[in-house]
Amino acid sequence: MDQTCDLLIRIKNAYMANLKTATVSYSRPKENLIRVLQKNGYIRNYQVTGEKAAKSIEIDLRYAKKVPALIGVKIISKPGLRVYVKAKEIKNVFGGSGINILSTPKGIMTGKEARIINLGGELICQVW
Repeated sequence: MDQTCDLLIRIKNAYMANLKTATVSYSRPKENLIRVLQKNGYIRNYQVTGEKAAKSIEIDLRYAKKVPALIGVKIISKPGLRVYVKAKEIKNVFGGSGINILSTPKGIMTGKEARIINLGGELICQVW
């Protein structure tokens, strides 16, 4: 399974189980994706623990009156079918209440940020 798919599903499952934290193995792309989620208010905070090969990321989940901040995830790009979009093809998720997450030459960012700088890339997922 793809690293990013695994990360997103682990976070979603932790929310559905009403856990306070979720722990995933460390990789730089995972940390960048978590940073985007934190910046957009889907998680409270995260921290990298451990050293070298034993690194992991501990994610503090965000709830508002016992309602999870992240309700749904739709994985768009998969290992067998990568989906690429141009800046003008990036659409809103649920009328703007969700975000697209893209992997661009300038790093992982939201669809809104990519449209602003007129940059396309691989559409990883949609989160709401």
